[in-house]
Amino acid sequence: MFICSTSRYTQKKDQINDISGKFISKMLKNAGHKVTIKKIIADDKNMIIEALEEVFKLSDLHAVIFSGGTGINPTDITIETVKPFLEKTLPGFGEIFRQISFKEIGSAAFLSRALAGIANEKVIYCIPGSPNAVRLSVERLILPETAHIVKHIRE
Repeated sequence: MFICSTSRYTQKKDQINDISGKFISKMLKNAGHKVTIKKIIADDKNMIIEALEEVFKLSDLHAVIFSGGTGINPTDITIETVKPFLEKTLPGFGEIFRQISFKEIGSAAFLSRALAGIANEKVIYCIPGSPNAVRLSVERLILPETAHIVKHIRE
């Protein structure tokens, strides 16, 4: 798996503590997955595109998680940048994510634009960067279904 995080939850001068990226990595490894690459990037269209182009070249990589940049802030551009690359979208991912989020955070769940889809024989996930959203999406959606999705992509 490839993790690309634009989430920077605690930031000190010249220091970034990517809590969500570390959390994703730990959950994936604990579930027996290999984290091939982990990057921290800015909310920058070119950097997101470069990350996508990098993973498209890796034939042994099956899933990509972009964490952060999925909200409604003007700097949240992950969805707008990734979506044009998707050959197929998986609308149920965002729908179910918002449903399970609603149970925990209420109506603020509709602010999430979580997205999943298929590109270059890889499943691409775009999830919010908050630690709680990361936990929900990875535990309840990504870990249970990624192998199933990859199986269908490779048929």
